[in-house]
Amino acid sequence: MRATLRLPGSKSISNRALILAALSDGPSVIHGLLRARDTALAIGALRALGGGVEERGTEVAVRPGSPAADVTGSRAAVSVDVGNAGTVMRFLPAVAALTPADVAFDGDPRARERPVGALLSALRILGVSIEDDGRGALPFTVHGTGSVAGGAVTLDASGSSQLVSGLLLAAPRFTDGVQVRHSGPPVPSIPHIEMTVRMLRDAGATVEVSSSAGDRPDSWRVAPGRLSLGDFTVEPDLSNAGPFLAAALVTGGSVTIRDWPAASLQAADAILDVLTRLGGSVTQGDAGLTVTGSGVINGIDADLRDIPELCLPLTSVAALASGPSTLTGVGHTRQQETDRLAAIAKEINALGGDVTELPDGLSVRPRPLQVPAGHAFESYDDHRVVMAAAVLGLGVPGIEVLNVATVGKTFPDFTTLWEGLVRGDQP
Repeated sequence: MRATLRLPGSKSISNRALILAALSDGPSVIHGLLRARDTALAIGALRALGGGVEERGTEVAVRPGSPAADVTGSRAAVSVDVGNAGTVMRFLPAVAALTPADVAFDGDPRARERPVGALLSALRILGVSIEDDGRGALPFTVHGTGSVAGGAVTLDASGSSQLVSGLLLAAPRFTDGVQVRHSGPPVPSIPHIEMTVRMLRDAGATVEVSSSAGDRPDSWRVAPGRLSLGDFTVEPDLSNAGPFLAAALVTGGSVTIRDWPAASLQAADAILDVLTRLGGSVTQGDAGLTVTGSGVINGIDADLRDIPELCLPLTSVAALASGPSTLTGVGHTRQQETDRLAAIAKEINALGGDVTELPDGLSVRPRPLQVPAGHAFESYDDHRVVMAAAVLGLGVPGIEVLNVATVGKTFPDFTTLWEGLVRGDQP
């Protein structure tokens, strides 16, 4: 396999940019925004909260605003559909608190099971009125007053790094800013909080980060102040590059990703490190970043807590490796679009594999795989499961994947690009 690809913008960066644009003092223009369900839900939420969003392909102009009162002069009452987008569910409540409106949040059935209670409790401590009938989950209503006092708060963010980012992004608009401290098991996806911090600083915020023990931060302070996102360009989504780069390992081929950032907001180094340990070689030139497979896949022990989005495609690679692998640091992915560890273990084992669930990850022992007659690979309405199935299908003929369209949550063109990759149509 030989291919060169240009991927759409990062979902994580796109939705952070939309939030910062909505909280800026003036209009902003975002270039290269991902066009997918998660970003469409974020845009819909900002419009419901009174923001002006003008879409021109992957360029989006955002004008800050607030919901208007109804014709009787009563408080505005609006609804936000979060779908199954964690970034919308966890980034928008603090923004809603800054608007003079009652904002009702709800989403897909699975979203009602995903962790958000720690965020709601933290917002209450910071002065926000939230009604959830004690569920600590969707549906809930934020009774915004136009301002948030802010201050210091401690929460357990081990369920998702987005619980921290959801507070930090709006914190410059809080009267006293915010001091967020994490207490509990390690926070996953620390690079995503680092992304939030860097984007806040680039938009003019003052952010201090500290650690009480070790080298992983557990305290963040954002001072009150002005924000200006201005003219912003979104990087390609390196998490979505993962399955394509994994394809180079599985086929012993070479895949190039155009416009790979030289200094990324994403966990680029961690992605390339694990691909190299699996047996790939990495080069970067004018065409982009290239990963080349050697024809042999190594078994590895890897802590994926900084790149959990790659866990499922990497599990598929590990199932085709020359030796066993242990992938850890991803216990929190049981609470994402589906229980990802249970889902991938069940599907690979149905093909004759040997994947064992661990409290914090997976143990993978390669075995010959084949598709039983009449068997289909279930996607569990999870875009990452679809990507894992695609990678596995490069080494196991005949895999049929159900509900492939669910990949449109973050990557609507995935199947088109994947077909071109396999057919050799990519330039």
